[in-house]
Amino acid sequence: MENKLFIDTWGWLTLYDRDETRHQETTQFYQQFRSQKGIIYTTDYVLDETFTLLFKRVYADKAKESMQILTNAFQRPDFNLIWIDKVRFMKAQSFRIKFLDKPYISFTDLTSMVVMEELKISQVLTEDAHFIQVNLGFERVP
Repeated sequence: MENKLFIDTWGWLTLYDRDETRHQETTQFYQQFRSQKGIIYTTDYVLDETFTLLFKRVYADKAKESMQILTNAFQRPDFNLIWIDKVRFMKAQSFRIKFLDKPYISFTDLTSMVVMEELKISQVLTEDAHFIQVNLGFERVP
């Protein structure tokens, strides 16, 4: 069985921004996961959020470098960039309706949940409690 990890926007930002409170803990978890030949997943929507926030939070040169490193990582076979197509988008809309009682879940998070459910990924590198609140069997790490 593959060791899979979905990385949410919070995860990428925490890994790339040394000023983030949980940077060291998150980096240690990530490095241990990678040493165990774990496979990384994220979506184009997550990268959209990540790149937008990187350029708001850190110096432009650092954000540019981080964006290029991250983009290049997805050329490797152990990094999977999943695109939100029409079918996934429609499923995320269904999730939005299903979880009307949780209005603070972003549409990006809903698309991530669709992908995680589809690809049978239970672990998500995030601090976002929404992944737990939907009761789909997701586990936040670290």
